Amino acid sequence: MIRRAWQRRGDAVATLRARWYLRRAARLGARVRLRGRPVVIARGNLLIGDRVQFVSTVATLELVAERGATLEIGERSLINFGCSIVAIERVTIGPRALIGPHCMIMDTGFHDVDPERRLEPPTARPITIGENVWLGARVIVMPGVTIGDDSVIGIGSVVTHDIPPRSVAVGVPAKVVKTL
Repeated sequence: MIRRAWQRRGDAVATLRARWYLRRAARLGARVRLRGRPVVIARGNLLIGDRVQFVSTVATLELVAERGATLEIGERSLINFGCSIVAIERVTIGPRALIGPHCMIMDTGFHDVDPERRLEPPTARPITIGENVWLGARVIVMPGVTIGDDSVIGIGSVVTHDIPPRSVAVGVPAKVVKTL
């Protein structure tokens, strides 16, 4: 009984913490929980579904939606510690996604490769992560990528091109090794 009471207290604190840190979100679903202290920059649209869990305990979680951009996280998703999710245009994470620790999901490279164009505003290409997708630890998702529903991306992979639904992809660059 004491354990359940203590757990309910922890959930209440996590819910209140989410309400505070995500107060500038355009949409904040019910029962969103946050553990730790993230960096949240919501200049654009930050849309968070019901029962999303954020962890920012071991390493800082970063959520950024710049002006005119949309960062959308679907219901019942888990975003783990140390992740950097940046939307200059649009990043969509589907419902029930599991994002492992230290993942990087950014719809821009921030600078052009051409030395003459490095100080120009960055170009962005939208990222879409489907429903029930699992990204292992330290996965990097490059701009313009779509990861299909029910897919798994292995630890440390760099996703440079689209991954079809119900696939397991691993490596640098990530390649489909199995269909589910």
